[in-house]
Amino acid sequence: MFTGIVEELGEVVAVDPLPQAARLAFRGPTVTEDAGHGDSIAVNGVCLTVVEVRDDVFTVDVMKETLDRSSLGALTVGSPVNLERAVRADQRLGGHIVQGHVDGTGVLLKREPDEHWEVVTISLPADLARYVVHKGSITVDGVSLTVASVSDAEFTVSLIPTTLQLTTLGRKVAGDPVNLEADVIAKYVEKLVAR
Repeated sequence: MFTGIVEELGEVVAVDPLPQAARLAFRGPTVTEDAGHGDSIAVNGVCLTVVEVRDDVFTVDVMKETLDRSSLGALTVGSPVNLERAVRADQRLGGHIVQGHVDGTGVLLKREPDEHWEVVTISLPADLARYVVHKGSITVDGVSLTVASVSDAEFTVSLIPTTLQLTTLGRKVAGDPVNLEADVIAKYVEKLVAR
């Protein structure tokens, strides 16, 4: 489990395509401090299992389903990525409950800069729209955010200077894909109410 509070901005250092999969390597000095084989690290909001750690680089294997469902398949050497280690039970839950199970991708539609923040509009896949509510939580590329406004086809979030500086969201441009994870509590409520 994660919180959606990005620990560091990492970088892709290797992409090795495999049959129906890929092996990716990321540089992340903070997240590799105590990482070992089998640990979970979220990369742009996708929970991945560490296969190997060497110095400040960790390697993961990514299945075709994950490559198809997320934006990880579009990463190239040098791409910046949001990194977060799995939360420990004795830590504060600074964002919201994030599983690292990406529900789908959206597209950054537009950015509206303001003096102290930036409003970003992102497309919303139809099958996720029912889980996204005004002032609710959503994870965008692994970043826990509050929904500022929502319609059936898009939603907006307001990004503070810290988020703009310390995550990939400050570098994304219109047309870029982003990973989306809806609030898991909404999914459980839907299933329970349906019965």
